Amino acid sequence: MRIPVNTKSHFYEVYIGSGILRSAFESLKEKIQKADTLVVFTDENVWRAQQKYFTENFPYPFEVFVMPGGEACKSFKNFEDAHTFLIEKQCSRKSFLFAFGGGAVGDLTGFVAATFMRGIPYIQIPTTILAHDSAVGGKTAINHPLGKNLVGAFYQPEAVVYDMNLLDSLPTKEIRSGMAEVIKHAMISDEKWLKELMLTPSITNIGKEKLANHLKSGIEVKAKIVSEDETEHSVRKFLNFGHTYGHAIEAAAGYGGLAHGEAVMIGMIYALLLSERYGNISREFTADFAKFAYRNDYPLKKVDEYSFDDLYEYLMKDKKIEYGKLKFVLLQEIGKPYVREIGESECRKVDRELRGLLEEVCK
Repeated sequence: MRIPVNTKSHFYEVYIGSGILRSAFESLKEKIQKADTLVVFTDENVWRAQQKYFTENFPYPFEVFVMPGGEACKSFKNFEDAHTFLIEKQCSRKSFLFAFGGGAVGDLTGFVAATFMRGIPYIQIPTTILAHDSAVGGKTAINHPLGKNLVGAFYQPEAVVYDMNLLDSLPTKEIRSGMAEVIKHAMISDEKWLKELMLTPSITNIGKEKLANHLKSGIEVKAKIVSEDETEHSVRKFLNFGHTYGHAIEAAAGYGGLAHGEAVMIGMIYALLLSERYGNISREFTADFAKFAYRNDYPLKKVDEYSFDDLYEYLMKDKKIEYGKLKFVLLQEIGKPYVREIGESECRKVDRELRGLLEEVCK
């Protein structure tokens, strides 16, 4: 199946299905065959697990740049190494990049594509559930030691090729992390879909067909929002539900210490507590959602390892801050997000509420 993404700067499609790698790239040959050099960016873990499948199904000759696994690939050093590799391979403005990996590989590759020779084309080939979110929409970035994704650009891919067969070898932790972004998409768009997810016996053990439908729905939510607001001036901010507090936890844990989606799940519970104050979210629903997260082994007690003061330092580096004021995505009700400014004293109070709720849930 194909999902259109129609932004002001660029139109492209997301190809999604099982075993579609070769057919998708054959259908994209008109774009690809114009290139003088094809370079696949991947990380050592993905290449070890998926090299055979990729090389058997990628119908063109290519160079490969293998990077460190995880968030380590989004360092300034690796960004420089990637450019050095392209220069040494005599790449040009006619070269073409492919991001073969999870969200970190996609973020780094996209930013390299945006900056090499002032911009060359690239295609996203996600290998994780989490990347169903990050591969769509053109957000590219690397990390600064003082904050996540602080250096980057909006730069849309030429296509996204999402072969479900690449998800078969994912560890449980990565499935759990990725499903948090699926849950986020449901939370900001569709109460019925969210309830279906919350009634799933195990969020890490969903059949491939049902998983494909959930991912398709998530991509459609993101594609619709990105088509309305490509560069995050209005409704695209809604996609950050759970991310403000979640990014603070993730940063405090050290990148890689807590999976992105695990941190976002904690951040969503925090955002629901805030939403109780300003919308129609009930404490009963917030508690039920926290119990759902706990049943599915999200590491909710990780919060206890950091004081609010520890986290607030990272909160104040959030990209959504305007004029020194923190902005949170909240819910008026399920499926109806909005942005509200929240002061430090209220953030601190809700942090205490979160710790109390998680203490009860995790008994």
